[in-house]
Amino acid sequence: MTTPFSPSGAPDKPTLDGLEAKWAGRWDEQGVYAFDRTAEREQVFSIDTPPPTVSGSLHVGHVFSYTHTDAIARFQRMRGRSVFYPMGWDDNGLPTERRVQNYFGVRCEPSLPYDPDFTPPENPGKQQLPVSRQNFIELCEQLTIEDEQVFESLWRRLGLSVDWQHTYQTISHRARAVSQSAFLRNLERGEAYRSEAPTLWDVTFRTAVAQAELEDRERPSAYHHLLFDGADGQRREIATTRPELLPACVALVAHPEDARYQGLFGSTVRTPVFGVEVPVLAHRLADPEKGTGLVMVCTFGDTTDVVWWRELDLATRSVLGRDGRFLAEPPAGLDSPAASAAYARLAGATVHTARERMVELLREADALVGEPRPFNHLVKFYEKGDKPLEIVTSRQWYLRNGGRDEALREKLLNRGKELAWHPDHMRHRYQAWVEGLNGDWLISRQRFFGVPVPLWYRLDAAGEVVGEPIVPDGSALPVDPSSQVPPGFTAEQRDVPGGFTGDPDVMDTWATSSLTPQIAGGWSFDDDLFGRVFPMDLRPQAHEIIRTWLFSSVLRADLEHGELPWRHASISGWILDPDRKKMSKSKGNVVTPLDLLEQHGSDAVRYWAATARPGTDTAFEVGQMKIGRRLAIKILNASKFVLGLGAGAPDAVVTEPLDRALLAHLAGVVEEATGQLEGYDYARALECVERCFWAFCDDYLELVKDRAYGEGGEAAAASARAALSRALSVLLRLLAPFLPFATEEAWSWWQDGSVHRAAWPRAEELRAAAGLPARAEATGADAAGADAAAAEADGRPAAIGDPRLLELAAEAITAVRRAKSAAQLSMRAEVARLVVRGPAGTLAALARVLPDVRAAGRVLEVVQEPVPGAGPDEADGTDGTDGTVEYRVEL
Repeated sequence: MTTPFSPSGAPDKPTLDGLEAKWAGRWDEQGVYAFDRTAEREQVFSIDTPPPTVSGSLHVGHVFSYTHTDAIARFQRMRGRSVFYPMGWDDNGLPTERRVQNYFGVRCEPSLPYDPDFTPPENPGKQQLPVSRQNFIELCEQLTIEDEQVFESLWRRLGLSVDWQHTYQTISHRARAVSQSAFLRNLERGEAYRSEAPTLWDVTFRTAVAQAELEDRERPSAYHHLLFDGADGQRREIATTRPELLPACVALVAHPEDARYQGLFGSTVRTPVFGVEVPVLAHRLADPEKGTGLVMVCTFGDTTDVVWWRELDLATRSVLGRDGRFLAEPPAGLDSPAASAAYARLAGATVHTARERMVELLREADALVGEPRPFNHLVKFYEKGDKPLEIVTSRQWYLRNGGRDEALREKLLNRGKELAWHPDHMRHRYQAWVEGLNGDWLISRQRFFGVPVPLWYRLDAAGEVVGEPIVPDGSALPVDPSSQVPPGFTAEQRDVPGGFTGDPDVMDTWATSSLTPQIAGGWSFDDDLFGRVFPMDLRPQAHEIIRTWLFSSVLRADLEHGELPWRHASISGWILDPDRKKMSKSKGNVVTPLDLLEQHGSDAVRYWAATARPGTDTAFEVGQMKIGRRLAIKILNASKFVLGLGAGAPDAVVTEPLDRALLAHLAGVVEEATGQLEGYDYARALECVERCFWAFCDDYLELVKDRAYGEGGEAAAASARAALSRALSVLLRLLAPFLPFATEEAWSWWQDGSVHRAAWPRAEELRAAAGLPARAEATGADAAGADAAAAEADGRPAAIGDPRLLELAAEAITAVRRAKSAAQLSMRAEVARLVVRGPAGTLAALARVLPDVRAAGRVLEVVQEPVPGAGPDEADGTDGTDGTVEYRVEL
């Protein structure tokens, strides 16, 4: 509640300059946003905050989406919840590796020994210096710490109400322990398994890639028509975009109903150039309309090849290595001298070079029909890669995710239905992803900076892996099998016959990020905290990673805890550049936020972000930031003006009709804003509060300022001051989640403590102050109309406490201002007469606020002209307050 105003609290000239540094420091010193871990679970609001990737700099898209989360966090804190709002740093995985390589000019070479005295070059050249894995990891850790400090500084500048005592890294000791523990528990329950199978492979980064990390890109290609020799002496024509994979061919397939090949099924043909005999088989996935309808199956050209290989039980002829080059030795079956000689021309070549050489070989063998026919088609890429993915056979770790388990798939679909989505239509993206899964989640990666797969393997006398993996004790986690020794072995037994070897892989970054609720919440190392925050209340994130982060988090929580990891998911859209394209670092069209924050102020940038609806892609718009800055300045100036009039006592009675109408209107605004924020629609909440604030400044302040100065007597002045005091308090609190710096500054001029720890306004308190009865039914936009109905039911005149009185007074004073402006007169010029024409009921209501209208407009005389036949005695039974009012201003 309000305390008596001290005029010395407000500066002579309020300004936004320096507010970020001033208040960010005080909030930290005073622990304004500290989480109270003694609060019981029902009092806690916990947020699974997205950990930004620490790989250079934040961009305006981060500011955009994190502002949305912060508005909800601030609202919940003012509602009396103990808000668990941690910040994580995603410094795990490939983005960090690439940044370290470019920043220090080094590359990881696992075969090199650790150099404890290594210092990276001061001026890295184009040639990257090879370093040991341990040296490389140390450089990763060093650079991420520096980046995190820069990120934290910017977040504080933006005003995120994060509790900075609760931070984590996805590669920290704690995160690695949680990630490895969860993996070992998955392994123990049979949910994790190791398998050698065809794997999507990025040849640049030399790592396996999961289905969720794929993206299609259009690339130029060409159809090549090849001739295979049939046993009947006829040549069979096929069309392929991958002629270089001819030595990997294991079959030809056609659709079982394709009449052209009915007599060919079950026979064999010989591959051109290499002369390998392969079967001709039927399969439903062959498209009769594509090419010749007869398709070459290679191991492996694409994912359809994998399906044919598996379902038709075909042989394997691998030709591509993990470096994207053709293997030195030909695959099994290419045994003839001619075949070996032909393959030798491909060995060691890249895919592009091998394709050119293969075309030459086909021409020499007279097995190429015509010239290649160019066209464009979609090719699968690793989302962070620059070259098309290949498929190689490798041994990898997988986690069951419903891709091959109908029962688990159905369970995960039901989890998506249980989750509250904001906006609701985003649940369809989750559902489509789960329904489209075609395999289990590949979680191992052939990289260096990541969470190691925590296993070792026994070697037999021949140095081959045998038996079950060696599992570490849970108390020893985290472990690094590449440098640590399993129980019962010595370091000298590493990689020797009869000894052991460590698993060389790390886990996919999503395999750790999928556990952010567990990592941040203290699972397995702080059970008390975990019990107070899990399952969390909110997961905020972007829509493009529903298939990765959100789905994988739901999966891990279901497998480990048998429940959802959070109750609500709030989905942000993208930031679009002027060409309506998504802003991203890879496209080079991002805007870094620091300049924006310095130029417009944090509140202005936050305002722009908060005007975007949940899940909606939004254009980068500096104009909106300018509007936000104007609003922030107005908050300061209006607060100073109101307080200069003399704030009323906390319990002062509001007696005047216009003042009561203001409080009744505010009650409706509070209910609407509260309902929108409870539904995670921060944009609509801001919209209704901002509309009310400008009406308060432009209309109400002008209408009552003379009365507040005492020109209508002390009782009327006391009513105005009390209403102004209550209204200012309410409006500052309603605006606080969106513009935290300006509202905190204004609040500090007359209140104790922080506005961000003040209680969220309650509509019933305002309604009581407006003289209206308490009620529990209508909320939001329905509240205003119900107030008048409640008053009438109470036997009181409908105009008492009716928020429409504020609208009537605003319309009248607007008509007066418009007339003065048209006549190019000062707003302080007198008006000889104001003639008001309208329904009798409306005129009667307007009469209650005419003293304020006359004072504000300098109106000497008001004449009311009831519309004939319109009044409370009308047959329709209305009170006559719904008709149009006309104003004539005589200057």
